[in-house]
Amino acid sequence: MIRGVDIVKGTCLLQKGQPYLVVEREFHTPGKGTAIARVKMKSIKDGSVLSLTIPTQQEIEDAVVDVHSCQYQYSDQGSYHFMDGETYEQYEIPIESMPDKKNYLQENESYELTIWDGNVIDIKIPYKVVFTVAESENYVKGDTVSGATKPVITETGLTVRVPLFIKQGEKILVNTETNEYVERVNS
Repeated sequence: MIRGVDIVKGTCLLQKGQPYLVVEREFHTPGKGTAIARVKMKSIKDGSVLSLTIPTQQEIEDAVVDVHSCQYQYSDQGSYHFMDGETYEQYEIPIESMPDKKNYLQENESYELTIWDGNVIDIKIPYKVVFTVAESENYVKGDTVSGATKPVITETGLTVRVPLFIKQGEKILVNTETNEYVERVNS
């Protein structure tokens, strides 16, 4: 059991006998009464979305999950392929179950896989990730406005808006929750 106040994005809850992954969580404190957590969850099995309002002190049943640190190997047309570094167990995850993760996965990097009932239900992407700029347009010096940005494409295919001074081949730090440029990384 987990209290409403302890629910965070990525928490797994059991509702209607199946696991739901919390994709959004917002706390609200009314003028009177107890605070509440507004939770939006996505079913692991069928992708349906469920919204709940939970008092922060109320307990709700959480899904017991295992978390394994696994290395991302590669993806083919239909699946992501991971390997557990300790047990050498292989995990094949259908891309269609988590299409939003595709542009954040980098080969040979480690990610935490959340496993429930023998199935991988989530890939935890770090909050900030370093990417290499694969495609970048050049700009004309003097053709700028304060804070001007341009789109670039990373080696994974992710499109990010960056300042005009970023060039192809440079490394950038990206906030994966907002998909925003954070800073240039000197290697």
